[in-house]
Amino acid sequence: MNILMVLTSHDQLGDTGKKTGFWLEEFAAPYYALKDAGAALTVVSPLGGQPPHDPKSDEPDAQSAATARFKDDPQAQAVLANTARLSDAKVSDFDAVFYPGGHGPLWDLAEDASSIALIEQMVAAGKPVATVCHSPGVLRHVKGPDGKPLVNGKKVTGFTNTEEEAVGLTKVVPFLVEDMLKQNGGIYSKMADWQSHAIVDGLLITGQNPASSEAAAKALLKLLA
Repeated sequence: MNILMVLTSHDQLGDTGKKTGFWLEEFAAPYYALKDAGAALTVVSPLGGQPPHDPKSDEPDAQSAATARFKDDPQAQAVLANTARLSDAKVSDFDAVFYPGGHGPLWDLAEDASSIALIEQMVAAGKPVATVCHSPGVLRHVKGPDGKPLVNGKKVTGFTNTEEEAVGLTKVVPFLVEDMLKQNGGIYSKMADWQSHAIVDGLLITGQNPASSEAAAKALLKLLA
């Protein structure tokens, strides 16, 4: 099975002067869950090359077995340093797509025409789309085959308003993931903040937060099986 992973190229946290990007654990945990299951992985980003990762995802409380494994894995680091361009990815080459989160995707991938088209074409081709934490934000402008928002009438989750409040970025982000999913007609649910929660509805997989990244990857493997 060939799985595409799409990472952000955006590194500015609004106008705070701070850095952002993707969240390391949300890349590492799915990367290894999928790779260990035998998947061939291709990693892309809007600009190609080394995508920026959120420096906060290097802090001690954000570490896991997967991040430790990544830091000892030169091969995985090389894959990450040399991402291909998102605009060159062809739906016909892949069985599924996985979007790791971090705040970066709210700025670039949510508005990226190549990303929007990719997701719409994947769904039209009957191929699963998995997102976690902030990356359900990439679904903001995606339409389903019926012309309505893809999440309309679907069970979904994503980073909660209270989790965003806890990290102090409610006023910084371009939109709140929970609010956007509800506004687009998603049937939104959540667990307590920072608890693992992943939902499958048809071809769409959404995870609530960093703790949900491995669960989302395992849900994707189950769909592909």
